[in-house]
Amino acid sequence: MADDAMKMTYSAIVRNSDNQRIVRVAFERKNGSQTEIAEGIVPDGKIVKQNGYSADEVAQLESYLKENADNIMAKARVISSPLKWL
Repeated sequence: MADDAMKMTYSAIVRNSDNQRIVRVAFERKNGSQTEIAEGIVPDGKIVKQNGYSADEVAQLESYLKENADNIMAKARVISSPLKWL
């Protein structure tokens, strides 16, 4: 059982090798002394790398990414433009 709540972070909008606009999303949690991480991509809603998460948890995270892709992309758009910081 995880000790702490899961934390989600996301990147600014970047381009992948196919020149598509994507956001990289990371889910992180502590489990005792271990840090478990799952990394996904929006808008695809796919977990591309993980350690410590069960198949069911990965499926739930992918579902979350798909259901919230528009919101995550909108938040990433804000940090993608440094001029908006001024």
